[in-house]
Amino acid sequence: MNFKTILILLFLLTPLSSQAAWGDFLEIFKEESSSKSGKSVLANTDIISGLKEALIKGSEKAVKTLGKENGFYANQQLKIPMPEKLQSVEAALRKLKQDKIADDFVLSMNRAAEKAVPKAMSIFGDAIKTMSMEDARGILKGPDNAATEYLKKTGGEKLEQQFLPIVKQATGSVGVTEHYKALIDNLGMMSKFIDVESLDLDKYVTDKAVAGLFTLVANEEKLIRNDPAARTTGLLKKVFSGN
Repeated sequence: MNFKTILILLFLLTPLSSQAAWGDFLEIFKEESSSKSGKSVLANTDIISGLKEALIKGSEKAVKTLGKENGFYANQQLKIPMPEKLQSVEAALRKLKQDKIADDFVLSMNRAAEKAVPKAMSIFGDAIKTMSMEDARGILKGPDNAATEYLKKTGGEKLEQQFLPIVKQATGSVGVTEHYKALIDNLGMMSKFIDVESLDLDKYVTDKAVAGLFTLVANEEKLIRNDPAARTTGLLKKVFSGN
């Protein structure tokens, strides 16, 4: 007679007044059995904590990667290019053998983004703190970028709003405006035929910097979900090993 059969017989022979306590015992037995079969039930606190840890890890890596010299500029995927409205300007300058003026302007935009990015971590942290249990379960069962999309939804707008003045300060300190002026001035009479007044450089750099951050956070999330070696803590291994 196995252990499970003995439990059932004992339950049937127990007075009704004592069966409530047996209910608690059987719940424990079910949890232990589930654990032994490799299907342990994750506690709500583990799910939330594990996902927050994954987001923090991804955010920190993104900020560390991009928030340094050449973080954007040397990254061919995330390098901030010449704004679309100025691509005809760039083409004209290169025809005039003024490549350095165009290159210096592009470099200055990337330097501004690199200088501003380290400030993003505190903004990410505020968004991560608000995660609910319902959010967490949806993220855990969601696609490879579900946590990143949650971060975009809850913190993306705030990130852009708070990031813009940081970028403005950075663009000033690295000379973006001066390089932009040089870009236009060197066109001479041709500048009259190009709409350059409507371009908001600070917003352009902000949008590209924020998009780059979320791209790297999503890459890190995918890695944690799919590569056991990327789960560097016990909690990450526990949460993502059986989702």
